[in-house]
Amino acid sequence: MCGRYASSRGPEDLAGVFEIEKWEPEETLEPDYNVAPTKEVYAVLDRPVKDADSPRPVRQLRKLKWGLVPSWAKTPEGGARMINARAETVHEKPSYRRAFATRRCILPADGYFEWVTGKQERDLEEEGRKKRPRKQPYFVLPADGSVFAMAGLYEFWRDRTLPDDHPRAWWVTCSVITTEAERTPLAVAPAEGPRSLTEIHPRMPLMLTPDRWDAWLDPARTDPDELRELLAPPPAGLMRAYPVSTAVSNVRNNGPELLKELEAPEEGTLF
Repeated sequence: MCGRYASSRGPEDLAGVFEIEKWEPEETLEPDYNVAPTKEVYAVLDRPVKDADSPRPVRQLRKLKWGLVPSWAKTPEGGARMINARAETVHEKPSYRRAFATRRCILPADGYFEWVTGKQERDLEEEGRKKRPRKQPYFVLPADGSVFAMAGLYEFWRDRTLPDDHPRAWWVTCSVITTEAERTPLAVAPAEGPRSLTEIHPRMPLMLTPDRWDAWLDPARTDPDELRELLAPPPAGLMRAYPVSTAVSNVRNNGPELLKELEAPEEGTLF
């Protein structure tokens, strides 16, 4: 799954990486080293610009709220629960299939956090029989330090209780697509602890490699079977993981120190 991630790159950096054509300075976000559900996040998307002379899609950097609210929802309360969409079923689930067809985005990150537990508890979680307690947090990121481009979806929701000109009349929300965690060895593994991503958690955000960005963002691509081919896991051996302070477990904590690599898991949080 993806329940927390870090995003410290600014618009100028992301514009160069993703070839952004349009972004609004008023939508600039501060670096966030502990991104949690319901927060505002950056999203890269291709969409025509309102009132523009041309209807062509424009590569934009937008500010969205993490936690997807379907367009047909009566209230936005369920958004906090819809932070992840499974790659295996995203094309058929009522909450996601419309967005999957035409409203796809990339959620740029430095990497994501996940908490390790013992094997027995992970087995129970996979069976849906037990909620996994969080223990030692790990930070997972591309081994080469590049942007972690998470496949995502976005959706529009209209608050019918507000007039059209109200600034909160429209909500734009998003969800991260997840897939099975890699079982192959990490490119860089911690000195002690997990050797693969699946030893950390059975799921992971689906990372899109640059060769898939344009196809994924293209709103003209609507065929579910063709789109599902883009959800294939990235090549093995691209990721690293290392233990970080349990301070990240508290959403109130935020700062670059949360990404500092520990030499070993903290006492009492053994792998």
